[in-house]
Amino acid sequence: MDDFEAIKKHFAKYIELTEDENNRIVSFLKVKNIRKKQLIVQPDFTCKYRSYVVKGAMRAYLADDKGQAHTIAFAIEDWWISDFNSYINQVPATLFVEALEDTKLIQIDYQSEQLLMEAIPKFERFFRIAAQQSFAFLQKRMLSNLSKTAEERYDEFFQKYPAIANRVPQYTLASYLGFTTEFLSKIRNRKK
Repeated sequence: MDDFEAIKKHFAKYIELTEDENNRIVSFLKVKNIRKKQLIVQPDFTCKYRSYVVKGAMRAYLADDKGQAHTIAFAIEDWWISDFNSYINQVPATLFVEALEDTKLIQIDYQSEQLLMEAIPKFERFFRIAAQQSFAFLQKRMLSNLSKTAEERYDEFFQKYPAIANRVPQYTLASYLGFTTEFLSKIRNRKK
C-alpha cells in the first residue's frame, strides 16, 4: 500500500475525486515520521502544517502559567490535528502538538492547501465539511463539560472512544476531561 492510500480513502468519504485530482493533491502532501514525545507545533511559532494521522497518536495541549498541561484534542488514525487557529489564520501558535506514540503523518502546508482549494473546489468542500463537523463536535463537548458530572463525561468519552481511553497516558486523558489524574484513577477503580 502506498503512503497515501489512507488519506485518499479519507477524502473519498466526503468528496469524489478523479484520479488526476487525487494525484494532484498527493503531489502537495508529504509524509513525516514523528517520534514519541516529539513536538510538531509549539507556542509562538506559526503552525505551517495541517497533519493527518496515518498511524500513531497525537495530542494538542495548552500549558498554563503554572506549567500545567490542558489537553485540548487527541488524534489517532484517520484524524487531523494542528493548532488550527495558528494554521488557518497564520498567526503564532498557542498550543503544543505532541506525539504520544511513534506516529506517521501526512502533512499539507498552508500555501499548498490554498492553491489546491482554488484549483479543485471539491478540496475546499472537503475542508468545509471537516470544519463543520469539528465545530459541531466542539459545541457538544462544551455543553457536556457544562452540564455533566466528571463521571458522566468519563463514561461518555469511554463509550465513544474506547481505543483512545485505553491507549493514551492517563494524565493526558484526565487533563482532556478536566480533572486530576488521581480523580481519574478513582473513577476507573469504581468502574472495575
